[in-house]
Amino acid sequence: MTDNVPEQEQKIAAPAAAAPTADQAASPASAVASAGAEGGDSPAQAPASKSRRSRGGRGGRGGKHDGGNPRPHDTAAPEVKGAAAAPAGAQRTPPRTHPVLEQLAGLYPQLFGAVFRPLKRGIFQDLQAAHPELFEREALKAALGIHTRSTRYLQSVAAGDKRHDLAGKPVEAMAPEHVHHALLEVYRRRKNSKARAGEDLLPKLRNRLVQAFEASGLTREAYTELVTGRDDEANTLLEEAFAEWAMRNARDEALLRAFEASGQTLEAFADMYGMAARAAGQTLERARRYRSVVAAAATAAATTAPAA
Repeated sequence: MTDNVPEQEQKIAAPAAAAPTADQAASPASAVASAGAEGGDSPAQAPASKSRRSRGGRGGRGGKHDGGNPRPHDTAAPEVKGAAAAPAGAQRTPPRTHPVLEQLAGLYPQLFGAVFRPLKRGIFQDLQAAHPELFEREALKAALGIHTRSTRYLQSVAAGDKRHDLAGKPVEAMAPEHVHHALLEVYRRRKNSKARAGEDLLPKLRNRLVQAFEASGLTREAYTELVTGRDDEANTLLEEAFAEWAMRNARDEALLRAFEASGQTLEAFADMYGMAARAAGQTLERARRYRSVVAAAATAAATTAPAA
């Protein structure tokens, strides 16, 4: 793992051999993670910080407690001699949140609290500068690695939210390829979740891929070149999404032409086609936007084309 947290997000495109489920928000076990964060939740980890203060919990799970005294759920039960061994397959107590993440949730609830926000590039260095005596370097790196590979964090990236600084202010747009790869990774984790067994997640994924592409402002060719890689499954999913996008655009264009030829008001036209006026208006506006994009692309191509 590097010190620059967003570099970890760029590795999300790699397929996960055993991706965690959506409920495993802070699991470090994902195969897409960099090796530097593995084992971050283990009690054998290096000391989390030079101060064990905690001012709050992540997502409401933590709470305030005195000094370095462990909370009740952090303390292992004493060993009882002669006690029968736990039966095989017995449910184990889930690992507690990394102590540094608990501290970060208390210090920066707007970033690490109930709602996760994408972090600006260089957030590791910012945290070191803001708290030079609080966090040990390796513990902070491990905690940020766990955080940025969690499903909840990836969901915020997939939503296209901007990167935020320590003050909680948006400072940078999320790169299109990061949004794309986060969408694919969240899909893989949900697909492998027992809670989602039998559910067809592909239609929603294709729709989200199209939305991410349109939000990028790039042409189809430029976007494809930016996000495609050696993952054949991911590339196929993108092509399927583009196929649906092209069919939708064709339907939108046909509706726009019919509206322009009808001479009707929007309300009368929508009623004639059995559509709600609002839905018809949104579709027509989308068709107009796509026309503008196509026209702009054609103009740019004509401008840059070499003279014969």
